Amino acid sequence: MKEEAGVDQPQTLPSGPSAFIPIEEILDEGAAQEVMSEALLSEGRVDHINTMMGLHPTYQTCFQRTHNALLQLDGPLPLSWRHFIIILASARHQCSYLVQHHSSAFLLAGGDESWLRGLHCAPPKIQRLQTLNKLLAHRPWIITQEHIQELVCPGAEARWSLAELIQAIVLMSHAHSLASFVWGCGVLPEPEQSGDESLQMCSPTESCCARDKARNQQEWSEAVNEVKLLMEKMMIVQQQGEEFTQEEMVTRFERERTESLLEPADVQRSVLPDCFSRFVVDADFTYQDFSPRGVQAPPTMRAQDYSWEDHGFSLMNRLYGEMAQLLDEKFQVVCALTYNTMAMHSHVDTSTLRKAIWNYIHCIYGIRYDDYNYGEVNQLLERSLKVYVKTVACHPEKTTPRMYFSFWRQFRHSEKVHVNLLLMEARLQAALLYALRAITRYMT
Repeated sequence: MKEEAGVDQPQTLPSGPSAFIPIEEILDEGAAQEVMSEALLSEGRVDHINTMMGLHPTYQTCFQRTHNALLQLDGPLPLSWRHFIIILASARHQCSYLVQHHSSAFLLAGGDESWLRGLHCAPPKIQRLQTLNKLLAHRPWIITQEHIQELVCPGAEARWSLAELIQAIVLMSHAHSLASFVWGCGVLPEPEQSGDESLQMCSPTESCCARDKARNQQEWSEAVNEVKLLMEKMMIVQQQGEEFTQEEMVTRFERERTESLLEPADVQRSVLPDCFSRFVVDADFTYQDFSPRGVQAPPTMRAQDYSWEDHGFSLMNRLYGEMAQLLDEKFQVVCALTYNTMAMHSHVDTSTLRKAIWNYIHCIYGIRYDDYNYGEVNQLLERSLKVYVKTVACHPEKTTPRMYFSFWRQFRHSEKVHVNLLLMEARLQAALLYALRAITRYMT
């Protein structure tokens, strides 16, 4: 609420694609306007996800190509099944936007309307995906070759072929990571969805108040200093020539992973509304820190032992060739994406910052790079950014406007969307690596 002459005045409700980003600021971005214009010409309208991604057109083009191939091109799974699998995956993160959209697409693809009454109405073969779905969504490091064998072995009831299963795994992982993007960017319901109360992303008043607070004069000045300090830290990291022993590198990784246990603390589970619970089995199964205190942690996945470039891509290429190429291109594009700008500064090398974000997400998921100094994560990522990143990556439905507005207060919204693109793809790759490793072990 704003105070005017001692009287509380109601805030204007947010409109447009995001509860966090004013539509005027999105339209100010010339590149986004170009993408929106192309979508309007081809489809007559542009959805909110594409509007947000349109702030980064190089990535958006790549994402859309992959998304369309996954849901529209020929493949082992019927089109209606693909949309239903997306529904099951999205429901685990309470993502009404995706559940609603793909429920409509499921029916348009000729799907049986009775399935939308709940998972119990779907064929047993689809019901058997639920264990893998919950592991991919919340704890992919638990996936083993036994989980794969249960689904594909010749004697299995309602058996999945490897080709079908790999497409289902990509669909589920794609939906889980896209749900993170929807929550992380505060994506609002489409106009035709807005009548559904379960689709409201957050309190409009909270969103507006958080934005107003972040822009008062004192915080503006503090934010400018934060940018200057971050740039100084980036320069120090880039100039560091110090080398560390392998033992020290492992220690720094473990320290970072242990510290990540503190972010965030408030993740209590609320009762799932029926629009989600009907598609979810074992709703209490959620993300658990990879290394919980007092519990024997599963072994870390060393990127040198199983990486996308050296292992995951080649297996995916054998089983789902076209998708392997599209995913590889998307990973490369998002990792290289830069405009050499940072807040109000230009001609900035942001590679160390982007790498720190990517590696922090993989660290949360138990993936370690032997040649990376995890001390850089602590130097470059402020606590408020870590809270936001871990929440969006692991508990996206817990994302709040306050988290979004608390980090990088002087940065452009497009730069925060950029963080979400990195987050979405790092999370996707992590889940795929664990699933593909399990398939590799099953096949050997």
